[in-house]
Amino acid sequence: ELAGVMPADFREPVDMREVIARLVDDSAFLPFKHDYGPATVCGRARIEGHAVGILTNNGPLDPAGAAKATHFVQAAAQTGTPLLWLQNTTGFIVGRASEEAGMVKHGAKLIQALSNAPVPQVTLLCGASFGAGNYGMCGRAFGPRFLFSWPLARTAVMGAAQAAGTMEIVARAAAARRGEPPDEARLAAQREAITANFERQSDAFVTSGLLLDDGVIDPRETRAILAFLFETIREGEARRLRPVQFGVARP
Repeated sequence: ELAGVMPADFREPVDMREVIARLVDDSAFLPFKHDYGPATVCGRARIEGHAVGILTNNGPLDPAGAAKATHFVQAAAQTGTPLLWLQNTTGFIVGRASEEAGMVKHGAKLIQALSNAPVPQVTLLCGASFGAGNYGMCGRAFGPRFLFSWPLARTAVMGAAQAAGTMEIVARAAAARRGEPPDEARLAAQREAITANFERQSDAFVTSGLLLDDGVIDPRETRAILAFLFETIREGEARRLRPVQFGVARP
């Protein structure tokens, strides 16, 4: 059913617990601080018997959600539980209220936690992965053991509409400073060009071609792939390395 859970348009809201229910054993998910920072979903489950901690988003990362995710990562590190990040976020929330609530502080705490947690981490790009939200949810820059994308996933500094809107605001402000009326036709052309450019470059197959993930997978195969990844991680950590500490005397 996973192919029908995620909307074709990432702007449509989706409850990521519906995704979790189709990935984990018996759809059993134990949420962490369910009513605190509800836009950030954290909890424990099993995938083919492998205990995992799952973090995902039902909206932007806000101060409470970032703080909750930080606590959850710390708890997983203390119990040695691998982490699965399911990205579906437009980024960290912006605005005066969130800044006054400590968005920068709590966001930095989350980055510090996921960067230093000594447990295996796997990331799956399910929907939007925009702005610093890509970092806060263990994007490529933070070295998860594995990172895969679904075909409809999008990765960008911001959404196409937001980027076009921001540049239009800048252009209108520049025209106002010059004391000139804005050129509506030019603004419309600029908006269309920016939107097309962002949508093209944020496509999962484009970003995968740039090695921003380890491949694009069929959502219906996700559970089997995740089980294989966590089995591979567990087997690798159980092996004892025997490094050679002397020169190789081969001809």
